[in-house]
Amino acid sequence: MQPIPRITFEQLAARYPVLLLDAYGVLVHATGVLPHAVERIAYLNRTGKPYFLLTNDASRLPAAAARRYRRLGLDIPAERIISSGELLGPYFAAHGLRGKACAVLGPPDSVRFVESAGGRPVPADSPFEVLVIGDETGYPFLETLDAALSTLFRQLDGGARVQLLVPNPDLIFPKSENAFGMAAGSIALMVEAALQLRYPHRPELRFARLGKPHRAIFEEAARRAGTSDMVMIGDQLETDIRGAAGFGIDSVLVTGGVAGQSVSTTPSECQPTYLLQNAGDEHAESGTWPSP
Repeated sequence: MQPIPRITFEQLAARYPVLLLDAYGVLVHATGVLPHAVERIAYLNRTGKPYFLLTNDASRLPAAAARRYRRLGLDIPAERIISSGELLGPYFAAHGLRGKACAVLGPPDSVRFVESAGGRPVPADSPFEVLVIGDETGYPFLETLDAALSTLFRQLDGGARVQLLVPNPDLIFPKSENAFGMAAGSIALMVEAALQLRYPHRPELRFARLGKPHRAIFEEAARRAGTSDMVMIGDQLETDIRGAAGFGIDSVLVTGGVAGQSVSTTPSECQPTYLLQNAGDEHAESGTWPSP
């Protein structure tokens, strides 16, 4: 296998008309901003380079996320943030879910995403037609999950059809340097495992996943950008890099995030086009890289 070439952020900006950036692991982690993030966003704003923040995080509305980033020194306008939560609107419209009773696991903004999509939020222990796992935070975890699972079983046992949705397919995310947390996609896997045990002959009981690596979020980025000539910069092989490959665009893996340093054993569909060093390396912006 040929070595994956390394590239600087400025070279990327010069080479591609539009940059797509992941948030967690590229610009921020749960407790703060990552090295070079402020400089990189300032560079894009100063040069007028088109870019979008493509995030699987469905726990904050774009306006709320923009305010948080601004407090961290990242001047990212809300209109440049594309959240997987925003994909609920088109999905609800396409699948006739507007007006349906929705149990939503997540903080208030996850509920607002569902309301904006046309859903009608109800408690997890009330009959629901849609179960949305918006985030891993914002509710008493075990109690709410138990209530949602019990209600789901009752609904299915009674012959009801229930749509399962998880905007954020991420399994883990970086909380800080060398610390990671479980994400909404892992909760969906837990529920699917429980469904498989109780209903082994119903393989259709699975969550629809909307964010990276699935096409919908990349299609929305291309629509807003007016072009598909884009590059995805991310730290997760299974979401950022695989998603870019599936959409037919180049990708850049930020080392030091979820993926770690080695990509030599990953399948071809998860191989990035380039590598970009992230955290604190003096070679990252100079273009002078140590030998692999």
